[in-house]
Amino acid sequence: MSFRAFQVEKMESGFVRSIVEREVDDLPAGDLLIDVRYSSLNYKDALSATGNPGVTRVFPHTPGIDAAGVVLSSDDSGFAAGDEVIVIGFDLGMGTAGGYGQRIRVPADWAVKMPEGLDACTSMRIGTAGFTAAECVQKLERAGMTPASGPVLVTGATGGVGSVAVKLLAKLNYEVVAVTGKADQHDFLRDLGAVDFMTREQASEGAEKPLLAERWGGVVDTVGGDILFNAVKSLRYGCSAAACGLVAAPNFAASVLPFILRNVNLLGIDSVQLPITEKAAIWSRLATDWRMDLSDLEESLTLDSLSAAIDRILAGQMVGRGVVDLNAEA
Repeated sequence: MSFRAFQVEKMESGFVRSIVEREVDDLPAGDLLIDVRYSSLNYKDALSATGNPGVTRVFPHTPGIDAAGVVLSSDDSGFAAGDEVIVIGFDLGMGTAGGYGQRIRVPADWAVKMPEGLDACTSMRIGTAGFTAAECVQKLERAGMTPASGPVLVTGATGGVGSVAVKLLAKLNYEVVAVTGKADQHDFLRDLGAVDFMTREQASEGAEKPLLAERWGGVVDTVGGDILFNAVKSLRYGCSAAACGLVAAPNFAASVLPFILRNVNLLGIDSVQLPITEKAAIWSRLATDWRMDLSDLEESLTLDSLSAAIDRILAGQMVGRGVVDLNAEA
């Protein structure tokens, strides 16, 4: 059985992207063979597609860390042919052929049954990026954040994680301040629920100081670097920042002073290896009390338009969520 897939191959001239026909027999071993209906575009997918060795080391390779579709066959008693499922994280799209192919084969403990209230398309509007945003908010609330804690800062606010974080926080009645380098996207962010804005330069001011004025009741940081630690230095007493990205930088200048003088917390967020039971619980919330209409964030993509979108996300030109329809024509 053949299927279409977006493939990245390492050539002498560099990493080359193309649409190829693959055979199901060439997929890795696994419990579930899945007919992928939708995927999404994340920054990590773009890194994989350009040969970043921190994401993918073996080529040729099909990226796509997200997939939603229907089980075609199952060797696991927990799933049956016809089940609608979501797969995000673990090794999908990194070392294992990912969601930019019309078929994937994966272990059963990578998959979550589609919650009632979501479908293949709406779940991929969320995808890893939106799931990570929800994980950030959940972890911040478990650490004590409430709307009464004060305004919440979201960095990288027009990106996939940031835009969903803004919308979810606004839905939960938080006052959201968005950091963005795109001044022309303020109306977009305001429509999502942001009430105020900061430039990257403003968010970076005071990097040389050990502490800054207390301001934030919580932080969702998607960029890393000095912007992240500036936000930590600006947390109100006892409040927390969730760190989930590094597009600005993986390193920052830091001191212990915010932690020992203001009792603040820096929370790490990992959606890749999060246990499947915890993933299922967050997906359930995203289908019920945290359910959002994310159609205003969606940019519809196909396998054929994916390469150009990858270039745009790497250049910081994507806004919102790229949703890939695996069966759509160019």
